[in-house]
Amino acid sequence: MKIMEKDEKRMMKVMLEEQELPKVWYNIVADMRNKPEVYLHPMTEEPIGPEDMSAIFPKEIIAQEMSGERYIPIPEKVQELYRTYRSTPLFRAYRLEEKLGTRARIYYKYEGGNATGSHKLNTAIPQAYYNKLEGVRKITTETGAGQWGSAISMATSMLDMECEVYMVKTSFQQKPYREKLMKVFGAKVFPSPSENTEFGRKTLAADPDCTGSLGIAITEAVEKAVQSEDTKYALGSVLNHVLLHQTVIGQEAKLQMEKMGDYPDVIFGCCGGGSNFAGIAFPFLADKLNGKKKLRAVAVEPKACPSLTEGEYRFDFGDSGRMTPISKMYTLGNDFIPSDIHAGGLRYHGASPLVSQLKYEGVIEAEAYTQEEIFSAARLFANSEGILPAPESSHAVKGVINEALKYKVQDGDKETGREEKAPVILFCLSGHGYFDLTAFDKQD
Repeated sequence: MKIMEKDEKRMMKVMLEEQELPKVWYNIVADMRNKPEVYLHPMTEEPIGPEDMSAIFPKEIIAQEMSGERYIPIPEKVQELYRTYRSTPLFRAYRLEEKLGTRARIYYKYEGGNATGSHKLNTAIPQAYYNKLEGVRKITTETGAGQWGSAISMATSMLDMECEVYMVKTSFQQKPYREKLMKVFGAKVFPSPSENTEFGRKTLAADPDCTGSLGIAITEAVEKAVQSEDTKYALGSVLNHVLLHQTVIGQEAKLQMEKMGDYPDVIFGCCGGGSNFAGIAFPFLADKLNGKKKLRAVAVEPKACPSLTEGEYRFDFGDSGRMTPISKMYTLGNDFIPSDIHAGGLRYHGASPLVSQLKYEGVIEAEAYTQEEIFSAARLFANSEGILPAPESSHAVKGVINEALKYKVQDGDKETGREEKAPVILFCLSGHGYFDLTAFDKQD
């Protein structure tokens, strides 16, 4: 195909040298038009301060959560652990472009090459590190599909800490090898709702067949964390500090695309809580917010849990048990339990306050697709690029395909100059789907 012939001498994969790896995290709060709303206390509904969050988070994480600084240095120890798998590659999706017959140029940043298979390790490592510095012995957490649980289990193993994971029951049943991987790294894993917490027992008493939700699992993990002085809670998405840590993705991508002589016109990322979308998009959105570039950023979510596309923008609790701070976000309601789709990492009733505010202000966009649509997109991508995307990541793939198909190659493109008008598309392939093969089998 002409697209292939034209670019056959260009690199299809770009990696960074060690000296080019990010030394700071980028905080988009510094560049936002309006500063984020403050969090409210879950009991008094009054604005909360750092001391109110100290029961579940270490001091440095709280400081990052509330920071307005543009750049926050990455500690040397965290950089050292990052270097075990970063930089991650940027690929030009030539074969996907060819299959689609598009004039668009498609790039993807692949975050699935580490031992846990997803981007989640980018925040698991610093969260474990800051807890270790403060003398924390054990971390409790929730996980949906298991990517975050795998990552925090690995990070705590690296730093000789204990880990207790509450995994949404429907994903626990669908993805048994995720549980086994967490156990390899020494974690204890409980299907949520569980008999291990008061809230879990209460939930099961009301509905013995409850399939669980991230909201329920968060409550269980927080409940366990506040019961012990040497235990803290770690969150895999949603909050500011988590999105901050993920910006290593976008920072690397900016430099890699510069090496390719390109810059994205539109960026896609799947979105549940918002961490991988923010990770790829926020460093580029800095250019948009400062008037340097024009670009679109599109968060893609499941139609079964459409918080950004169908939710209300209001204050809500981050968990079902109403133990966590109240934040302003797009929400379907903290008691919402979505259907048991295979994209367990996207089955969250709300969305990141930062992502939500940017959507409300028109800085970013959102789309939603069905499970059938995203599995079809995943198969097309796997047969084109040789990587099977996770069900979560497949939402971004579907968004990219739909965008690229708007720019089909047509006769006479060169003569009219039309081929120059097609966009450059970038997306984050946030993880692989090799632990999700039973899900693909059920879709056949």
